[in-house]
Amino acid sequence: MIDPRATVDPSAEIDAGVSIGPYSVIGPNVTIAAGTWIGPHVVINGPCTIGKDNRIYQFSSLGESPQDKKYSGGRSELVIGERNIIREFCTINRGTEANHGQTVVGDDNWIMSYVHIAHDCRVGNHTVFANGSSLAGHVTVEDYVAFGGFTLVHQFSRVGAYAFTGMGTALNRDLPPYLIATGNPAKTRGLNKVGLKRHGFSECLIKKLQRAYIIAIKSRTEKDANRKQLESLCEEHESVKRFVEFINSSKRGITL
Repeated sequence: MIDPRATVDPSAEIDAGVSIGPYSVIGPNVTIAAGTWIGPHVVINGPCTIGKDNRIYQFSSLGESPQDKKYSGGRSELVIGERNIIREFCTINRGTEANHGQTVVGDDNWIMSYVHIAHDCRVGNHTVFANGSSLAGHVTVEDYVAFGGFTLVHQFSRVGAYAFTGMGTALNRDLPPYLIATGNPAKTRGLNKVGLKRHGFSECLIKKLQRAYIIAIKSRTEKDANRKQLESLCEEHESVKRFVEFINSSKRGITL
């Protein structure tokens, strides 16, 4: 399963069910679980842990040291879950001493070519990164987010669940769950209705989320009255509560 032209450090822990293509380099302190396929010319440095059934295509670089001038060589790692697809020329760096020293990618993510995920990012499950999307350091991406091609996300920003960005979007603030954002700088364009329907959200719930979004925009000028309306909607459904809590917990400010 390991091509004789690949280079694998003796200390790497490679399951017998892992396939490694020619000219790939697997460094020390790397652990790869069963069923993962690694194409040719892939470089993986440790500490790095990769779960089951991932597909990692040629010329990707995983687990390299962080691109952070403050990094002083302390222990840090990259943790990748299961069933992810990582296409050609992707770069995913390890964490720094901050934020537990980890960069984390969850399960069932589709990461297309030329994507960059920087140090200390935390990516959830079932996300889509179209070609050329990039996360700066310390970005948090929740589940079921979809990034359009060449989306850029500023460091320390958060992107809420089921959000969607258009091609070339530049996010420099937090993007709440369920919304669409486009432009540079990014602005929201309403609810991600198509995505929500595809993921089984009912028409009734979508209408409640749409109402919460409209109130959230108005709350910038009519805070007290709209806060009460949002509180009432939160009591009706957990998804609306999640939307409001995301906004209230923002430290960078909200994209609206």
